Amino acid sequence: MDSYTKSVMAILGRHGYMACILAAAALGLLLPGPGGKGGALHLGALTHAGIMLVFFLHGANLSPGSLKAGLTHWRLHLFVQLSTFALCPLIGAAIFFGGRSLLPADMLLGFFYLCALPSTISSSVAMTAMARGNVAGAIFNATASGLIGMALTPVLMSLVMAHTAHPVSLASAITDVMLQLMLPFALGQLLRHPLLAWLARTRSLLTYLDRGVIVLIVHASFCDSQRAGVWSAYPAHSLALLVALSCALLLAVLLLTTWASRRLGFTREDEVAAVFCGSKKSLANGMPMANAMFVGDPAMGIFVLPMIVYHQLQLLVCSVLAQRYAARGATPLRAATGADTVLKETSP
Repeated sequence: MDSYTKSVMAILGRHGYMACILAAAALGLLLPGPGGKGGALHLGALTHAGIMLVFFLHGANLSPGSLKAGLTHWRLHLFVQLSTFALCPLIGAAIFFGGRSLLPADMLLGFFYLCALPSTISSSVAMTAMARGNVAGAIFNATASGLIGMALTPVLMSLVMAHTAHPVSLASAITDVMLQLMLPFALGQLLRHPLLAWLARTRSLLTYLDRGVIVLIVHASFCDSQRAGVWSAYPAHSLALLVALSCALLLAVLLLTTWASRRLGFTREDEVAAVFCGSKKSLANGMPMANAMFVGDPAMGIFVLPMIVYHQLQLLVCSVLAQRYAARGATPLRAATGADTVLKETSP
């Protein structure tokens, strides 16, 4: 095997998940028939069942002790949750209501949806651990954020969707999310002890199942959007601006959370947890919630596009920041704002 092939294989190994998501989106655009609504693959029923199974296993896999371990750091918890569910939605609302002359309403709604999402669990904890931060606090906040988001994200979305062509009933949105996500999660918690031994033997199952369901949701949403002619309605410059806004959001939140955590006198360990948990957005929760709230809406592919862009970007940038935190204990943003830094560093 030559060096070029080895390099390609190494890249695929690190970014295989995102490659699958991009491939699913591209296939949905090129061949939308089988995966669309009413298509031969019946992805609607398959993804619905997959989502419920994933959240059942998430519930069974969550140890209550992981929450208790970080319970006492109330200032850190308040900071992270306000960053996730107040700071980001306020930025999203400013863009949503102030950017109507720049972007179509569906794109603005997708950007606000990104801002309203909870924090991600696995990468927040992994980055905090890599940067030698407060891991117990990161576990608590990332997990709590996901649980809070199941109720609060639909509430936030209902406030702005009333101003679009996609109005949604708040009660209906919360009910759909609770039935598809929270109810299976709660059942998993109730049946946790009988499943512990099986979960220990099949530790990688949840990761593969979780990612597989997300790939299917992406494919189905892009199929439906393509069949409805949604993508042809938007010029390339609008799509480019939407991507740029997603990048700008990450930079803004990283800057603000770093500055605020230092003004509040957080320890270095708490600052690490605050920056990583307060800036991330969950693709694992975002896709199932979108599937529940926007089911049957042909514009769903547009709604989830900012989230897909942000997910990959946060992994790249935050892995660089985590390495800088660990190696130097320096200001992470100052060390990683240059494009040359991003290109030189590799993601774990």
